Amino acid sequence: MPERDENEVVDSPTGWVAAHIRRYDESGGREGHKWYGLDTLLLTTRGRKSGRLRRTAVIYGRDGDRFVIVGSNAGSPNHPLWYLNLQANPEAWIQVGEEHHAVRTRTATAEEKPRLWAMMTSIFPQYKGYQKKTDREIPVVIVEPVAE
Repeated sequence: MPERDENEVVDSPTGWVAAHIRRYDESGGREGHKWYGLDTLLLTTRGRKSGRLRRTAVIYGRDGDRFVIVGSNAGSPNHPLWYLNLQANPEAWIQVGEEHHAVRTRTATAEEKPRLWAMMTSIFPQYKGYQKKTDREIPVVIVEPVAE
């Protein structure tokens, strides 16, 4: 059995997401940052079970120097895997357009969430419908660049 490289990045298995990531990555971020008019970033987490690097694309908002993302999973009853990975290891990497950042993440507190949720639902109103569709509280995640 071949040895696996724990620094090899595994992209989302969802077809349209993988295609979006590929376009974003192959263009160095010049293409793919905008997705149907929405700003997206590439988020790379460390798999909590496999230890492998996992990459997905997510819509984001800006809150000063911080980025804000939502773990909606389209209203699924389960959190997205990337969110579970961040709960296990809050250190991750993002690509925003042509920029790359090491980041530290955390779930917004109960005090922070209402303002950030309002900001994110103004960017992508479908989040409101996703919240109505599920019993779980959809998390808002704060993503802060760290010195490399």
